[in-house]
Amino acid sequence: MNKVTTLDRSRPRRGRPGYNRESLLQVAVQVFNERGYDGTSMDDLSKKLGISKAAIYHHVSSKDELLELGVNRALDGLFAAAADATAAEVPAIDRLAQLIRASVTVLVERLPYVTLLLRVRGNTEVEQRALDRRRQFDRLVAGLVAEAKADGDIRPDVDPAIAGRLLFGMVNSVVEWYRPNEATSAAELAEAIRTMAFDGFRR
Repeated sequence: MNKVTTLDRSRPRRGRPGYNRESLLQVAVQVFNERGYDGTSMDDLSKKLGISKAAIYHHVSSKDELLELGVNRALDGLFAAAADATAAEVPAIDRLAQLIRASVTVLVERLPYVTLLLRVRGNTEVEQRALDRRRQFDRLVAGLVAEAKADGDIRPDVDPAIAGRLLFGMVNSVVEWYRPNEATSAAELAEAIRTMAFDGFRR
């Protein structure tokens, strides 16, 4: 019985008029970012969407599932960027620069989802899993910094873990001020951050 249920849940569900699972997720993430996840109820989502709670449950099993779908959209993009960067056959310092550029692109392209991820506090099992994946990503970045340091491309007094957090603190700060309709493209923004991280202000 459980096996049949699992198989059934894995099949795409038909959409209700006006919304499918993807468009429902987009609106839910918007509301989570506006009101906070803890401050959003299924009634709030129902009112925002203009559909009944039963119609929402046609697509997802719970508010937690919507949160997990949202944060995983951000995390999956970041880990895909990390996989490409770490697989590149170039020095670690160049792989690190590639990861920074690619992460900025993910942030810009998936801005609402990354914003949601960065506001996770670990209050639920879903949030705790998301934080575990973020820590895994942090360790990957620190590993690249350590490799670059061992290669002699980064100052010997730099702590890899601290450097990784500082680098991605700068990347993640973009969610606080970047707006998708700004003239600056994702590529330009990514290059500006890479330049600041590796070259600084000095001429």
